[in-house]
Amino acid sequence: MIERHIDIQTTDGEMNSFLVHPDEGGPHPVVLFYMDAPGKREELHDMARRIASVGYYVLLPNLYYRDVREFNLTMPGATRERMQELMGHLTNAMVCEDTRAMFDFLAGEEAAGSGPVGAIGYCMSGPFVFAAAAEFADRIRASASLHGVRLHTDAPDSPHLTADRIQGEIYFGCAETDSWAPPELIERLDAHLATTAIDYRIEWYPGTAHGFVFPQREGIYVKDAAERHWQRLFAMFRRQLDVA
Repeated sequence: MIERHIDIQTTDGEMNSFLVHPDEGGPHPVVLFYMDAPGKREELHDMARRIASVGYYVLLPNLYYRDVREFNLTMPGATRERMQELMGHLTNAMVCEDTRAMFDFLAGEEAAGSGPVGAIGYCMSGPFVFAAAAEFADRIRASASLHGVRLHTDAPDSPHLTADRIQGEIYFGCAETDSWAPPELIERLDAHLATTAIDYRIEWYPGTAHGFVFPQREGIYVKDAAERHWQRLFAMFRRQLDVA
């Protein structure tokens, strides 16, 4: 496979990003990978590599670039307080603008396909991928939020308010025990989405807690559930992105 660390020009600066794709047989369908709150790190690079290994061009940006070029909780001196501060600076609108910049960048990439795009978001990026799927409905046809937070809120920019624009499929994978996305939030989301005509699926993962897909979350990672989430993602990508 081919890997690169690149900077993508946005309206607010340079967004350092990791990309990976197969070394032959392109162009490849694109998957945008929105990081979780602990930051862009090698664990996420490995997850991007897994997606790329089955035939996709994966782009993983550092969404904290407006504040810091590098931050993740594995770095010396990194704290959860700083993570919360960085996370609090982001909005759905900001990430949609970053997504627009990613599409501009991809237009110049020979290895990146120009057809339907996939998008996945974990934790804090659940609402970001949800909002982006609506904002770029003509491009994003397979989207997924895994243990996503703030999916249905009273805020004027809550992503559920534009959900009816989404085309293709959207998948919500939910942990059984999740104080960040409790059952009542997901139930409100389900009730709202049922009033739309979009193709969505909400799936609960029994015996899991927030962050269950990440191999390095000691005591949280659940291998069987994590593997099921990969199966769901790859099946959706095959349906929506692997077009002639």
